[in-house]
Amino acid sequence: MNILLIGSGGREHALGWALAQSPLTTKLYCAPGNAGIADVATCVPLSAADHGAVIRFCREHDIGFVVIGPEAPLVAGLADDLANAGIKHFGPSKAAAQLEGSKGFTKDLCREAGIPTAAYGRFKDAVAAKAHLARQKLPIVVKADGLAAGKGVVIAEAREEAEAAIDACFAGAFGAAGAEVVIEEFMTGEEASFFALCDGTHALALASAQDHKRVGDGDTGPNTGGMGAYSPAPIMTPAMTARTMDEIIRPTVAAMQARGTPFKGVLFAGLMITADGPKLIEYNARFGDPETQVLMLRLKSDLVTAMLATADGVLDKLDLRWRDDAALTVVMAARGYPGTPEKGTEIKGLAGAADVEGVQIFHAGTRRDGDRILADGGRVLNVTALGRTVAEAQARAYAAIAKIDWPGGFCRRDIGWRAVARERS
Repeated sequence: MNILLIGSGGREHALGWALAQSPLTTKLYCAPGNAGIADVATCVPLSAADHGAVIRFCREHDIGFVVIGPEAPLVAGLADDLANAGIKHFGPSKAAAQLEGSKGFTKDLCREAGIPTAAYGRFKDAVAAKAHLARQKLPIVVKADGLAAGKGVVIAEAREEAEAAIDACFAGAFGAAGAEVVIEEFMTGEEASFFALCDGTHALALASAQDHKRVGDGDTGPNTGGMGAYSPAPIMTPAMTARTMDEIIRPTVAAMQARGTPFKGVLFAGLMITADGPKLIEYNARFGDPETQVLMLRLKSDLVTAMLATADGVLDKLDLRWRDDAALTVVMAARGYPGTPEKGTEIKGLAGAADVEGVQIFHAGTRRDGDRILADGGRVLNVTALGRTVAEAQARAYAAIAKIDWPGGFCRRDIGWRAVARERS
């Protein structure tokens, strides 16, 4: 079948790389794609915000399946419009995507379904939010309710910092996303990324991963969209995985079905593994970035088959196989990220880097200018590697990075440090 992939980042390059290998894929298109995705798909200048144009493209190019990568089109209801047009797709409806589109919605659902998460409050004005804040312990977490492109979350050590975060939200720093604020207790533990395919009724766990959110080595500096990841996450033991499915994922699937808004797609749970067990930090309604990059390298089963089973509601008939190898990805970002990144700088040496054993390079924010590859975003490259251990995958990824000539870029040098420390202990 012909498949249309929506998106332009590293997640979409990894998904496109896997989709292109499927025997079910006749032709793969990507809208709008990037310089790396162009190696595995035909990139088309199509805006996901123009649902009518997407539907027309699908009809004109005999698209049998649409895979929606980013969160914004899901929250905007692209899946609903595709469904109304009779076009099969992977990704939840607008109502179900509220699990990512509104942090307050998810917190309320957790309270109703008894899903373990941080204590919280929801507020529509600064006065009420600050009155609640005055009664809470520090540190405290302040979140813009809506989509804020990986930003809009402040872990405040001081009350003044929390108040400033509240003021920033209501002053429009995050646009409509900050029209409501969620204030949460600070949870302690180790974070993990957990993914499950959901067909509205059934849920199937995928491999685990661990992200690195802070921009600097040693988990220092501001939060980002993610500076690297590895899979599997050692903290997600079989027992912890079972608890996560039983206490968080399945109750969520059941609650969404009971509301008449079944979730069909991939549910990405950001977890805090506490002394009491797994607790939900927040949900995403799509694959993670950069976690997808390591998951796709480890997935042995056919991705198209898995996505079709999700869309068709037959996940209970599906079993997935994973490589025993570990995978690790390092994000190379443009100078200035996560603030204002420098665009247009040239990247050289990619062919030599890709020749390192076990390495696959996914493009996140690039564009082609003749024979040159230029940086065109904040997070620009995902240098990803397989290895028998996380330490071996880490060594291969950084060996590849050493071959990349890009003075305008930078990366963390400690991706995978928790897992490597465990392997050596």
